[in-house]
Amino acid sequence: MTQSRKQAMKTAIHHDGDRATYRSRPHDIHNLYVSLKQWRIFHAVVDCGGFAEAAKSLHLSQSTISYTVAKLQDQLGTALLRIEGRRAILTPEGRALLERSRNVLKEAVELETFAKNLGQGWGEDVRLVVDHNFPVHLLTRALSRFTGIGKGAAHVRVREVPTLQAEDILRDPNVDLAISERVPLGYLGEPLTEIEYIAVAHPRHPLLRLGREVTSIDLQQHIRIDMGHLHAVDKFAQTGSQQARRWMMNSFDTVIAAVREGLGYSWLPAHRVQKWLDEGELVRLPLGEKRSYKSVLYLIHGRPWCVSPAASRLAEVLRGFAGKELRSGEDESPAPAALSS
Repeated sequence: MTQSRKQAMKTAIHHDGDRATYRSRPHDIHNLYVSLKQWRIFHAVVDCGGFAEAAKSLHLSQSTISYTVAKLQDQLGTALLRIEGRRAILTPEGRALLERSRNVLKEAVELETFAKNLGQGWGEDVRLVVDHNFPVHLLTRALSRFTGIGKGAAHVRVREVPTLQAEDILRDPNVDLAISERVPLGYLGEPLTEIEYIAVAHPRHPLLRLGREVTSIDLQQHIRIDMGHLHAVDKFAQTGSQQARRWMMNSFDTVIAAVREGLGYSWLPAHRVQKWLDEGELVRLPLGEKRSYKSVLYLIHGRPWCVSPAASRLAEVLRGFAGKELRSGEDESPAPAALSS
């Protein structure tokens, strides 16, 4: 019996009084014939298109590549590649195993990285998904405070997403925290901050030449440009017998460019358009009492059943910065337009 086999049995032995019992698990007793190195070489042959190319990429001899792939196929009992000229072509079986083996290799790399991080005192990664309308200065200050916690701080991976995608990303089991307008069914969300949306247009837009307050009927005669968050339609623009014409863009920069070009008007977060308002490139539409509407962004734990210490700490820091600004504007910089009346 090999030393590793003895160690596995020793680990799985539990004492019940004077009697020792062995709890068998499939992965304890199943022999593994294929190594991660073999899968890596197989991937290289596929990605590079042939044995010679894979040998150059991995700095190995071509005979080593050929032998490793042949042994891999022999151990699995199925052909993964067929050779056509100088190219290696995946068989149906090889294609079926390719992606699953990529996931195995990816998990192994992540496990090693995680172990190294633990050894350096960094702990686990924290994956944060952020609605693209969350004030950037709040996010950067929170991350700055989080990195200053000390040696035990984790690495943070931040991904900004449009509002409509946030719920889908929360279904990813790797997401620790999310900041979103929508709280997915089965999750708890705590209010984090409030975003004010205002209607803006180019100074020479026809709506600004009316010389009076703009009505919902006026809006329906012009193109409304949106950033893909259909659920966040303001009630003011929905009144009347028909919906306003709408163009949907997939980025804030594109929406701003279209509005500054005079193609239409848009409802946008006040804190994100303030600089163009200050420079006179955009103007708020005179809508009377209903000149804005507000939306709440929630802090959501993506994995509430297993919250890591690092994720809890980052959530605490985010609450602190957002709550401080909402309560009294105690931060050293002025509150953004989204939080002012």
